[in-house]
This record gives sequence, C-alpha cells and structure tokens, in this order.
Amino acid sequence: MSASSSSITSAVPSQPFGTSADSIIAIADTSFRYAHDDAGVAAVNPTVANPVSGNVASPTDRALTHVDLAVRPGETVMLCGQSGCGKTTITRLINGLIPNFFHGPLTGTQVVCGLGGDGDTSGDATAGARDANVAAPVPIESLVPLVGSVFQNPKTQYFNADTTSELAFPCENVGMPSAAIRERVDETAQRFGIRHLLGRSVFKLSGGEKQRLAVASATMLRPRIIVMDEPTSNLDAAAMRDLHDMVAELKRAGVTVVIAEHRLAWCADLIDRYVRFENGAVAGEYTAAEFAELGAEQLELWGLRALDLAPYRAALRAKVGVTGGAPDVAEMAGRMSAGCPRSARGLNDGLPSERGTSQPSVIAAVNAETETASDMPVTSPIGPVIDSASRHPSAASVLANPSVQQTEHQSPNGAAIIATHDLVVGYRRAFRREVADLALYGGDIIGLMGRNGAGKSTLVRTLCGLQKPLAGRVLLHGRSVRPAALTRAGFLVMQDVNYQLFADSAREELLLGLGDADDVIRRPIDLAAVPDTETAGSGIAGAQSAEAARMPYLHPATLGEQADRVLDALDLLPFADRHPMSLSGGQKQRLAIASAIMCGKELIVLDEPTSGLDRAHMMQVGALLRRLADDGKAVLVVTHDEELAALWCDRIIDMDGSPSLTKETI
Repeated sequence: MSASSSSITSAVPSQPFGTSADSIIAIADTSFRYAHDDAGVAAVNPTVANPVSGNVASPTDRALTHVDLAVRPGETVMLCGQSGCGKTTITRLINGLIPNFFHGPLTGTQVVCGLGGDGDTSGDATAGARDANVAAPVPIESLVPLVGSVFQNPKTQYFNADTTSELAFPCENVGMPSAAIRERVDETAQRFGIRHLLGRSVFKLSGGEKQRLAVASATMLRPRIIVMDEPTSNLDAAAMRDLHDMVAELKRAGVTVVIAEHRLAWCADLIDRYVRFENGAVAGEYTAAEFAELGAEQLELWGLRALDLAPYRAALRAKVGVTGGAPDVAEMAGRMSAGCPRSARGLNDGLPSERGTSQPSVIAAVNAETETASDMPVTSPIGPVIDSASRHPSAASVLANPSVQQTEHQSPNGAAIIATHDLVVGYRRAFRREVADLALYGGDIIGLMGRNGAGKSTLVRTLCGLQKPLAGRVLLHGRSVRPAALTRAGFLVMQDVNYQLFADSAREELLLGLGDADDVIRRPIDLAAVPDTETAGSGIAGAQSAEAARMPYLHPATLGEQADRVLDALDLLPFADRHPMSLSGGQKQRLAIASAIMCGKELIVLDEPTSGLDRAHMMQVGALLRRLADDGKAVLVVTHDEELAALWCDRIIDMDGSPSLTKETI
C-alpha cells in the first residue's frame, strides 16, 4: 500500500461505532465457515476456493473470522468489499439464514433485536448436547417479524403470481385478520408510491418494479431492520432512484437498514457508516464524511466501485453517437465485392469454430455448396487464450479527457459484421419499437444503454436471430439473412445465465458442442500429421485433403487445456469440476462469458455482464471484452453499468436518446 493510503488507513477509528448495550445488531468475535457450498445443498467440500483470487483454500478457511460489528437503531450502514469478502454472510447472520438454513461451524456472539447471545455450533450439530452458557440459535420464525430481507434477484423471493397477493403474503403467514391485511396493503402501497402496481402480474413487471415490490413486501410486518443484498445489480438509473427514495422513506421512519452492495453511488447521501470487509474480516469502519475523503484512487486500490459517478457520466455523454451509423446497403455490397471483411487473427489460428472444427479455406468452400449465399454465416473462431492483464485503461485518464479518448478511437475498417436497415423489433400486439439504422464493426465494443423496458434485450435477441424482426432487415456482412444464419454468427450471454448452463461441470460447459471433447482432453492432435489444406492439389489427392480437413484440426494445446486457460483467466479454474448451478451468481456470469470466448463467433452480445460484480471483476470483464474486440469481433454490451460503459465501450447507443438514435411507437 502507498504512503498516501497508509495515512488514510491510519485515520480509521480504532473503536467500534457502537456497543452491544445500545445496538440493535451486535456481532462480537464471530467466526463462521460454510459446511456446504453457496447453494446450501451440496455435500461438504474438503476444500473451498476463494471466489476472488481463485486459490484453493484449506478446510479451515472461514467465511467470517473474528468479526465485531455493532449497528445502532435507525442507522443506515453500507457493507462493502470485493466479492467473497463476507458481506452476504453478515446479512445472513442478521436475518437468521445462518445457522437456520446455511449450516456450519459458528462461534461468537450474535444478538439481533435483543434475541440471541453466545453461540457455538462448531461441534456436531446433531449431538444434542449444549453448554448451559451457550444460547440456542434463534428460530428464524422469531426473526421474520423483526428483520425484512431484500435479495439480489427479487424473483427468488416471490410466492404469488400477482402483486397484491405478494404484498399480503407475509401478513397472511402470521395470521392477521383480512381487514387488517387489506388496510396494510393499501397503506404500504401509498407509502412507497406503488399503488399503480397493485393487481398486476409479477411476471409483467420491469426489473425496477420487481425490486420495489420486493422492498415493499419486506416491510409489510413493520420490521425494525431491513437487510438488502446487492439490491441494484440489475437496475437501471431510474429504478435505482426509486429504490433510493424507498430507502430514504425507511430511514425517515427510523428503520435500521443494512445494505451489502458493490455499487456505492446510488445511496451515498443516505449512508451513515461504511464497513469494509476483506477476506471475511472487518478491514475498516468509516463515517460517511471519512469515506468521502478517501478519494477515488484509494477506493480503486481496495477494489471498490466509485462513490461519485459524475465523471463517468461525462465520459458517457462524449461516447453517445460516436461513429457507427449504418452505411448505405449498396455501399456495403460494394465493400463486400471489393474484398473480404477484416478477419480475426492471432488467437484464432487453428482453434475450433462453433461447429466443432476449424474453418480452413477448403471447409469454407465445402460449406458454401450446402448453404444458400443469403444464409451462409462468415465464421471466424475466437481463440480462448486470454491474458488477464490485457489492456486496462487508466480510469483517471479516461474520465479526465473523455473527448480525447473518442478522438483516439480509430474508425472501424472494412464492412460491418452486423447492420440493420429500417428495423422494427418487438412482439405483435404487445410491444413495437423502431430502431434507427446501426452498424456493428469488428474491433468495436458498443454499449447499448437505456431504461428497463426500452427494448434493449428485444433488439439484441433480434440481432442474434433468436426472434424475428417485425419489419426491416438485419444484414450479415452486407447480405440479408434469415435468423438461423444470425444465430450461427452470434452468441448471446443472457442476463439470467441459469437459462444457458447445461453441463455437469464448469469445464464441460466450455467444451459443450465443440466436438469429441473427451478425446480432445486426453489426446493432443499431432499437427505434423494434418494435411496443409491451403496447398492441397486437385484430383484424388485434393479430395483426400478435403476429407482430412473435415477432421478436427487443433493446436497442440488441446481444447481441454484451452478451456482451463479461459477458466483461469476468469478466476474459475478452482471450480472447473463444480456443477455450474452450485456457483455464485458472479461466477455463473463469468462462466457464460467463458463459453462465449470458446465458441468462436463474430458477434458476441452480453446482456448485463457485470451485474453483481465488484470493481476488480468488472475491470476483468472489460479487459476480456477489449481482447475480443482487438481480435476482430464485434462486441455489443447491454448494460446499466455506467462505470463499465465509460471505461471500456468505444461508443454508446442510447435507447433513451433523441429520435435520431431511436424512436418508440407503441
């Protein structure tokens, strides 16, 4: 740590901000180690991997180590730190999920709203014998009326299909009379300004509306404490403002609010105290004034997100509308006839395409005979050799001179990989949106931004061929193609990655669809035995060469080794043999991105790739996007993350912008 950071650290108060006597939450000398994985359902692991460093830890490593934390009534406290530092574990201690649902050795004192005390579950939980001085765990039903919880994904805490029933559900569970429930629902809807959401299907709410409903539902029993775990990870700016106002209302009412969060700026004016965690321990406690004085550089050193987004928003304004209008269709056809579009080199050489084989010129010729010209995708495999230290922009330089960065960004060469002409996307009788002509070039990272419900996800699904446009055309290398061709040329990493994880292990997920992966892992291919298809002659010899070219053509580093290198670059190698569904949310996202890198497509679309990620992993994702773009791919990122967009995107398409960018007709 630098001298400046050392002086800052020395300013941290040496004493806790509260004592157990005057605290509504008192956690003292508490240590905890999960006996199960993060899903809470797998068998005990002999080793545990650190989700940040990727290092395999010993069985004695803890999620929390001798933590002391006191929170006074009415305080609003922010728990911050990198992924895996212990923030979420603290929220689970407060709401009783530990030890009632998440089991493991727990020591120390945990008192919430006067319930609890000294506890020790480090022995056999089924032994039945307990020291007379050790308090029994507080039953979770005793904490439900006292502590309300808001999770990262509001869908995980819904129990009803309509909003009114969802609000009433907590009151029904505790046996409130029907008249009192109706009165409480009306009162809560009025309090938080969500009366317009009553009586609606929860499945038709936007992401922001779902989170507002989750917060309102958490307050239905009038709890004294509200804990929030990454509540803004999937929200746009408008939804975050709504959530800010709800937290402000809770603060005015004297409710204690504890927020575990990576994004710090959205509620900075409401926070009384920041508690920073590192490796399961409290690394520092700061008043709001002390935390604001730390400066952006110190926060970056600690891996924390920005406290002030104004410089990032200035950089974004400079990127909106920079280069990228679609050229005339006839002009694009001229470019195509003049020569092939820019192809990716370097990392792509000799690696498998989305069909499981590399694409030398002979195979391309064979494939051309089996497809119509309008449907033939131009494939270019992506090499999964990732340098995790690849180009990181200087945040200070980007934010200080956003216009300079745009000037230095070179205009794309060659034809657009994807372009649109008079495109209309949407769903018949439900949603319809006209999209101004756009072009996506290899080498560009394009940010697609806008409010929830603006049509961003609908647009990218159309560009990837997952749904048909209502009108207009999508062009692949200047040619109108059917959706199937777009699907073969593009890869979409979904916002909810659970929908696209299919294999039994993280490594197998990367190898899915790439051919005989089991053989590839065990046996490298001898390149000396592979014919040179580019110099193959005609006749029988040429036919034999063409037939050989259909066989897998691999770099001596096998697919399995390539997959491990991608996993390692994304801090996932220690989890290579874990089932994808047992990974944390951030780990699942990184696994989906790794699949995109392995599959070898020209267009890679990522829908909210950094939701729920800390700064370190956000920057790592940005570096990977940059590497893909430098390798000739068109990278389209749907995001609400202003930090990611300002630091890494070359230009921004604003779906909320002026009619020259987009216009909506419903």
